[in-house]
Amino acid sequence: MAKIIALSNQKGGVGKTTTAINLATAIAACNKKVLVIDFDPQGNATTGFGVDKDSSCENIYTLITGRSPIETSIQKTNIPGVDIIASTIDLSGAELELASVVAREYKLLNELNKVKENYDYIFIDCPPSLGLLTVNALTAATDILIPLQSEFFAMEGLAQLFRTIEIVKKSLNPNLNIMGILLTMFDKRNKLSSAVEADVRQFLGNKVFDIMIPRNVRVSEAPSHGKPALVYDINCPGSVSYMKLAAEVLKR
Repeated sequence: MAKIIALSNQKGGVGKTTTAINLATAIAACNKKVLVIDFDPQGNATTGFGVDKDSSCENIYTLITGRSPIETSIQKTNIPGVDIIASTIDLSGAELELASVVAREYKLLNELNKVKENYDYIFIDCPPSLGLLTVNALTAATDILIPLQSEFFAMEGLAQLFRTIEIVKKSLNPNLNIMGILLTMFDKRNKLSSAVEADVRQFLGNKVFDIMIPRNVRVSEAPSHGKPALVYDINCPGSVSYMKLAAEVLKR
């Protein structure tokens, strides 16, 4: 049965989607069957795997609003072992549509229960907010992985996210586990990055992953080619770091 990992941080631009794409690719390279759910209306994970964002196709929006079954909403990517449920901008209207639906927080969980035995890992790329979509993801997840940018404001929104996690644990998903905090966009030449790392490790201890993801041009370029960085340039520092992260995730 799959380990379901939600990648969440309400602050945008922290490397959440980049982590989802490349961690899924690295895990699949370890002979694991992986499903990626693009739960962000921006659809960046969909683009990052080179999948067409055609709103007429079945996707996470049609799935979550009951317009399509999960079995036909899943697409294959060009990465062996990685499937995806794509996203489109239509998803931005889903929260309004679900507002009056009974047990709306369990919509994603109920769908994943139908296919989770087919996968080893399911990664949910959450939107940069703490709305109903993210609550659905946290209700469905076994674990949450929190990407955290190595910059001054990094920890500002963390307390709010932790409060949301506690609310979800108390009322919706008591088994939700914080797998770890991942420091991203780390620049070892920058004293501020090192200061942020020291603070995060001091306050959160072993909840922080040992590996940190460096700032890397090749990782930034990869999505424009519709490829994970591990496919675009497997030897770049970012790709090497994501492979080490995959090893740490498998160990945890």
